[in-house]
Order: sequence, then structure tokens, then C-alpha cells
Amino acid sequence: MKELYKEIQHSLFDMIPEKWNKIFLYASVIDGRNSLETGEMYFYYIPKGILKREPVNVYEVPNKFNLEENSYFKMADDLYGIIKKLRKEYIAINGVLWTNIVISIADYTFKVEYGFENLATSPYSNYDRHLVFRYKYLKTGLNAYSKREKQMVLDYIDKEENSNRKVDIYEESLYATPNKNLVNFEKDAPTKSRKEERMEELYELEKESEFWPHDKKYIIVESKPKSKNQIINTKKRY
Repeated sequence: MKELYKEIQHSLFDMIPEKWNKIFLYASVIDGRNSLETGEMYFYYIPKGILKREPVNVYEVPNKFNLEENSYFKMADDLYGIIKKLRKEYIAINGVLWTNIVISIADYTFKVEYGFENLATSPYSNYDRHLVFRYKYLKTGLNAYSKREKQMVLDYIDKEENSNRKVDIYEESLYATPNKNLVNFEKDAPTKSRKEERMEELYELEKESEFWPHDKKYIIVESKPKSKNQIINTKKRY
């Protein structure tokens, strides 16, 4: 399973075309009738900087950085494929299937949280779980939600904390590598103020190492196609 963890890490690093501090990913796999397998995946990253940055939805990256959409989302499909391989490996070792997974990379720690809730019969929708994910991991304030959404999130968290739900957690430390940008994206990124740039330069001087993307390269295009919000995957198992 550790090899699959490494593949997931590298895929995540490859998909982020700027320096970052944290990554949070959610994915689910649901076994339906007639061997039909459905699910979804989305992830966000927090851009690096001394100033507070808003989370970036990875499906907005092609539009934000002017990248070729099909090639980029092929990388997302491949990542989801690795996560489904991890699920098969997990059942082979542990004898039980997880239904959803949260992966976080922060403070040089790689963390995987396996969930076993029956999503097919859950009273919560995919949209509800997305709201909970944003509140719990991205620290989205409840003031961003409607009255119904606020109550749903609070009820969900309360049930989580007061139930005996099964959960499995894996953690490992990551080692920093010398900072290096393989592709220059600054010309495509939103313009920063000189003050913000200078503050980040000073911050960089204090921290000499950082994660960096590995071997993937991106195709820069002039057009800016619409971005997706998430991947919905449907595939028949044999």
C-alpha cells in the first residue's frame, strides 16, 4: 500500500502548478447493483504565502492558470484510478471495504482517513458531505452557508463525535525536498501586489525547503475553457 500512497502523493504534487502549504482530498467509491461502481473525487490546496490564502478547487486550475483542460483532467482521472486501486489493496489486506477517504498533506505529514459509512443508504447527499468537508478541513465559516446547511453541518459533526462509527487512520512523515519550479506559471497567474510579493520573498528566505512538483509538465493554451467541479466516475467491474 505504501507504493500506492507514493503514487497518490506524486500525482497530487504534479497537479498543483504553484507553491502550496496544504492539500485536502475527498473521494468515495460506492458499489451499486449489477457490479456498477460509482463515486466522486475533489480536492483543494492552500497556496503558499505569508498572507492568508483561500483554498483553490483543483478543478478550477486549468482556467486559473490557462492550461489545456483535457490533459489536466486526464491526470485527475488517473489519480482517481490510483485511489480505486488502493481500495482493492486495502480489502485484500484488511478484508473490509472502505467507502470514502480523506487525504491530507500538511506540516510535512501525509494522512489518510478511511470511512466505512454506507453511502448508498446515508441520509446525507454528496452535496451535504461536500459542505461538511469544506467546514471541517478547509475551515469554511458557517456564515457562508444557508440556515438549513448550517444545521445539517452541525448535526453531521455532532453525530460523528457521538457515534461509534468505524474509522481507520494512516499517517507518515514526508521529507522536504529543495524548492524547484519545473514550469514558470507566474505569467499566467493572477497579478500580485509588490508588497505581497516582497512579503513572500522574505518568507521564503526563512524557509529554505518546500514540496515541489515532480515530473509532469503542462500545456499552456490561449483559450480558457470552463472548469469542472468534480469527477463523477461510473465503471462496471469485472
